[in-house]
Amino acid sequence: MRTLLCLFALAASVAAGEKLNVLFIASDDMRPQLGCYGDPVVKSPNLDALAQRGLVFRRSYVQQALCSPSRISMLSGRYPATTGIFEIGRPLRDTMPEITTMPQHFKDNGYDARSMGKIYHVGIDDDASWTVPAWHSKKPRFSKETAAAMSKYLAEAKAKGIELPKKGKGSRTAAIPAFESIDCEDADLLDGDCAVHAVEQLREYAKNPDKPFFFGVGFANPHVPWISPKKYWDLYDPASLPLAGNEFLPKDAPKFAATSGSDFRWYAGVPEGELPESYKRQCLHGYLAAISYVDAQVGLLLQTLKETGLEKNTIVVFWSDHGYYMGEHTWWGAKHNNYEGATRNCLIISVPGQPSVGQSTEALAQSVDLAPTLTELCGLPANSGFQGKSLVPVIQDPAAVVNEAAFSWYPKSGYLGLAMRTHDWRYVEWTKPGAQTEIELYHMGRDPQNDGNVASNPEYGEVLKSLSAQMRQRFPVQAFVEP
Repeated sequence: MRTLLCLFALAASVAAGEKLNVLFIASDDMRPQLGCYGDPVVKSPNLDALAQRGLVFRRSYVQQALCSPSRISMLSGRYPATTGIFEIGRPLRDTMPEITTMPQHFKDNGYDARSMGKIYHVGIDDDASWTVPAWHSKKPRFSKETAAAMSKYLAEAKAKGIELPKKGKGSRTAAIPAFESIDCEDADLLDGDCAVHAVEQLREYAKNPDKPFFFGVGFANPHVPWISPKKYWDLYDPASLPLAGNEFLPKDAPKFAATSGSDFRWYAGVPEGELPESYKRQCLHGYLAAISYVDAQVGLLLQTLKETGLEKNTIVVFWSDHGYYMGEHTWWGAKHNNYEGATRNCLIISVPGQPSVGQSTEALAQSVDLAPTLTELCGLPANSGFQGKSLVPVIQDPAAVVNEAAFSWYPKSGYLGLAMRTHDWRYVEWTKPGAQTEIELYHMGRDPQNDGNVASNPEYGEVLKSLSAQMRQRFPVQAFVEP
């Protein structure tokens, strides 16, 4: 079956004497809230169109619900337990100096490998992965008025001798609103400018069809602050936006585990304590507008592929770096945990000539699977360092099963949590030297949003034993201890 897929995927390019290209599109903090995932409210016509010419992975999971570790894991094709990176700050080569990453593997095999926007985390890039250094837009993410307010805030702090933290309450984000609608053109802001430059690069690639490319294009939205041009805000009526139906913490979960990040609370104008309903709707309004802004930029890239003829031999991947909470479990603009809503992400793969166009799959997929998948699709030599499994069988047949489980890590309060998502269960073990292991168990059929931990229910004793054994069979004990 895998051989058949490679034949159909390579057929068009081989016939033309060309290799398959890869356009890898990333979005920050975008949960699977798109039309192609069944959401009735969001306006995402371009990503929905991509889904119609590709395959939607409905059960795709990142290996950590935090930007930089998630991206490093995906781009390296290694689990966080292997990279040793569980936080934002350290670059990959601090822990694995001799590693060959996914884009580097393409570069070493004759591809032009480039990055625009947020592919690795901004400021934590990896020059060895790319043919030329990564490009980042210098355009702002927010309005001139917000920029002026931030400059004033920073100047006043400096005059008072106050050293602001790099992040957290009281940092520079205190002058930036959590959401903002700007009467401007797409390209006046960072993501639109990134798309303009990406379109130019695609047109350059079209002029040199003999040189295959791996091109990563990353958008900062819909990461908080949710700021986008006014025309995307005008797509939504905040009064009609549905609020979460589970605004309570996961019941019977370890207290330290049932938390999320406080990033959202750092921004200007966010009320203390419980948010008023009107403010919640404004937040949802801003988030959905930011998704639609990204969707429009993706549309520009897809249109350029079509206009230049690159569409016929370019694989397109759309991936988000983790899930997100917008009111569920009382968390806003948040991830930072091991629950379903934080670890489940968007994944759409479109391969020229694939038989599964316009379909979706319930097959479990992991971000670490992308490296071996794209390597196989493009006919590159296998890389033994990649720890995921190729999703090629699923692209060939959406009913196929490649992974029996998907795994995610998160460190909290000295514990390291390892979550295992199977077809029916989300099972989490939290381990800490000298402390008793904490367990969480959620039945995904009956409790898809992880509202209540049933690990202490005697009814599930045998299930716990089976899942624990499955987890330890897959990973050694070292995977449970943070370096």
